[in-house]
Amino acid sequence: MAPPDTTTGHPPEPAPGRPAPAEAPERPAATGRADPAELAGRLRAVIQHLLPLLRGHSTHRDLTPSRTAALATLDAHGPLRVSELAARMNIALSTTSRMVDLLDDRGWIARRTDPVDQRASLISLNDAGRALLRAVRRETTGLLAERIGRLPPDRQHLLHAALPALEQLVDDAG
Repeated sequence: MAPPDTTTGHPPEPAPGRPAPAEAPERPAATGRADPAELAGRLRAVIQHLLPLLRGHSTHRDLTPSRTAALATLDAHGPLRVSELAARMNIALSTTSRMVDLLDDRGWIARRTDPVDQRASLISLNDAGRALLRAVRRETTGLLAERIGRLPPDRQHLLHAALPALEQLVDDAG
């Protein structure tokens, strides 16, 4: 928590566009166990503010968050049928079909006939899509690294220590 304002004795107001600091203690309760609901709320709020920060600095303005997610899904799991992509992204098939058409129009994916079912297509990243995804990841990683580098060493250590738990949250989600 920020030190109190010397003129009022109250904590300073957060900067515009930034969430107010949590009033909860930074250490777990006396039981040694943090409240999952409190952690979830704080984590959600941080992610909610961190993602737009990262997206807002991208030089690739035509690459929306959903398009980036589709490219990342294809990178991790492709080639996929449109229906499989929709299921992995948890969005409607019609929405995914339109997105795939747009990704194809931009030249970021390749379509080929599914060898198992000649009526279906498999979607995968092409070289341009892979290069774009690498560039976006480099940009956002660089921005985040710069911000992390400004944190005091003890905060950097805490972030490092939290990564296995955060990675497990993602892994457990499937």
